[in-house]
Amino acid sequence: CLIHFYKSTMFSVPNAHTDKVVLQKYLALPQGERVQALYIWIDGTGEGLRSKTKTLDKAPEKVEDLPIWNYDGSSTYQAEGRNSDTYLHPVKIYPDPFRGGKNVLVMCETYKYNKEPTETNHRKFCLEVMTKAKDQKPWFGIEQEYTLLSEDGHPFGWPKNGFPGPQGPYYCGVGAGRVYGRDIVEAHYRACLYAGIRVSGTNAEVMPAQWEFQVGPTEGIDMGDDLWVARYILHRVAEDFGVVVSFDPKPMEGDWNGAGAHTNFSTLPMRVPEGGMKSIEDAIDKMSKHHIRHIKAYDPREGKDNERRLTGAHETSSIHDFSAGVANRGCSIRIPREVAEQGYGYLEDRRPSSNCDPYRVTAVIVQTVCLEDQ
Repeated sequence: CLIHFYKSTMFSVPNAHTDKVVLQKYLALPQGERVQALYIWIDGTGEGLRSKTKTLDKAPEKVEDLPIWNYDGSSTYQAEGRNSDTYLHPVKIYPDPFRGGKNVLVMCETYKYNKEPTETNHRKFCLEVMTKAKDQKPWFGIEQEYTLLSEDGHPFGWPKNGFPGPQGPYYCGVGAGRVYGRDIVEAHYRACLYAGIRVSGTNAEVMPAQWEFQVGPTEGIDMGDDLWVARYILHRVAEDFGVVVSFDPKPMEGDWNGAGAHTNFSTLPMRVPEGGMKSIEDAIDKMSKHHIRHIKAYDPREGKDNERRLTGAHETSSIHDFSAGVANRGCSIRIPREVAEQGYGYLEDRRPSSNCDPYRVTAVIVQTVCLEDQ
């Protein structure tokens, strides 16, 4: 998993030692009408992100103004060297919080030489699912947990030859002895707002050096696009601080919480007072019949990553069993107490892993709840 890569290779982060004040002198130079478009895509691991920049003669007004581009898929685990051209199809534009001005970030789908989607391009299928279910207006909000690591792969702020005190004082904590890395969190938050991502909040998590930001509510395909770009922005911000971001679902063994991507979900019938709770209960019943299918979609290794986290301890359910309950963080599906009291709203699927692909997560939920009878 990626955290093992970090621990074995991230002994130094040279980018953190360059002078960012000097960089600003060059970023402030006028660039005329031409703009920089940074294309972002998911690599062959299903969780890693890649990017490269293209100059455009003028600022794009819509996705269709952006050209299809290509890259060496053999260097991203997506093609063989003898036939390596892989193609980037732009799907969404965001203002660039790093370069500013009219420069943009561009989320892309990836396609092989034969015009078929790459194995980790789950967006194409997700869009098809969302289009079929658009009349039900599926809304999502994902709580993205992550862990900050020092240059040596050790959790940021932890003693180098030991451990911090037991969990308890760190969740939503304040003070230098309880929260580590707040500057990174604040910078990321503001950068996402600049980029137009619907970030709805952030907080320190139960394990020290672990944080969470929430994206949503968004409808349909926007959830996957926005969360992937928010992850990219987080990695870029952390670069500047010389800190590594890990989305590993269980970065530290022992009595420490793992990291998830709790997914809040609702359809239009679930959000109305008349019959809302009945629609929520029907959705949970449908999900209970497809537990294995969901588990396989909830991390890049079809459950192998998540089984380290979903143990029934540390505010998780068991990966082997499906459960649901009101205000119960030990269940697969949690119904918030206020939802149960008012009789309509949404449900929270607590099973997705922190390194999940949100396109796969949102697609399988809509398949099960909205399209199972089709």
